Amino acid sequence: MKIAIVCYPTFGGSGVVATMLGTALAHRGHEVHFVTYKMPVRLELLSHQIYFHEVDVEEYPLFHYQPYDLALSSKLVNVVQEYGIDVLHVHYAIPHAYAGYMAQQMLKEQNIHLPMVTTLHGTDITLVGNHPVYKPSVTFSINNSDVVTSVSASLRQDTLDLFDITKEINVVPNFIDMSLYKTEFDNCDRSFMAFPQERIITHISNMRPVKRIKDVVKIFELIEKEVPSILVMVGDGTDRAEAEEYARKKNLQLKIKWLGNSTEIDRILCFSDLFLLPSEKESFGLAALEAMANHTPVISTNTGGLPEVNDHGVTGYTSDVGNVQEMAQHAISILKDDDVLEKFKNSAFAKAKQFDIQLIIPQYEELYQSLISNS
Repeated sequence: MKIAIVCYPTFGGSGVVATMLGTALAHRGHEVHFVTYKMPVRLELLSHQIYFHEVDVEEYPLFHYQPYDLALSSKLVNVVQEYGIDVLHVHYAIPHAYAGYMAQQMLKEQNIHLPMVTTLHGTDITLVGNHPVYKPSVTFSINNSDVVTSVSASLRQDTLDLFDITKEINVVPNFIDMSLYKTEFDNCDRSFMAFPQERIITHISNMRPVKRIKDVVKIFELIEKEVPSILVMVGDGTDRAEAEEYARKKNLQLKIKWLGNSTEIDRILCFSDLFLLPSEKESFGLAALEAMANHTPVISTNTGGLPEVNDHGVTGYTSDVGNVQEMAQHAISILKDDDVLEKFKNSAFAKAKQFDIQLIIPQYEELYQSLISNS
């Protein structure tokens, strides 16, 4: 099949998942075309099966905000015409599904039928999409997609609750390529990050308000009082400065390493003992899954799709949003005993295997094939 994928090319979960999906599809013999405004961050290598098409948005003084959705829809039409695309898969409802629909309408005038799959990832529904300014467009785009998928059962229910949806929504969970993870790491030297007696705790996110970065530092503050530890913070965003200021006031600056954005997530996670994810909302929790694939148990909130990934008392613990005290106590109960920690590490890895990409990709292939067969 020839598949066009539209996504955000950023460090966010939807872009990472879309890039992994396209790469895996190419390895399975499909021709994959990424259409976006810059090279996706994890699309490290193009091959004869993977193509990248940059969307150019011309600057024009008349427009206060440049119309990316128009440029995207026009680019999609060009790519479909030139490469004979069989199916379009857009990630994130707006503006991608909306632009995909407009491309479909333009192609219809040339008697070209382009089936479209729309995957909902989270904030496109619960935050941005539910805003009154965008809600009618999101509802229209979802209902006019040929197939709609969501990355968790929780997100599926949120979508049905928030919008007047007439389409069936298929749950196809996020995934991870377990072939990239080994049970032992040859170059995983903990001494680079911590002293032998210290536990290594990690958080990875885009550090927006929804991630509750200050809560991460507060949880660590309570843990460190009972278990010698360091905190590794990966990512950057609007809430980082406030969290750093709180850490300074609490004299924790020597215990916290702020690494900024990094493409070496697995190298960081391989020596981590615990992963903190106290988010306000998570449609799935891809960062938690990546941690678990690296034998790292997770302390998270119980919101959104997180309980579908992080099994309470098995792969880590879940708590109500904002319950910093309970999350810290759960963390301490795991970290203070080597045998308990090892048990949680093994359980986290075992659960991650259930989301192996080889189990998920066939679900997308089946959806694509059914659309092509019925077109």
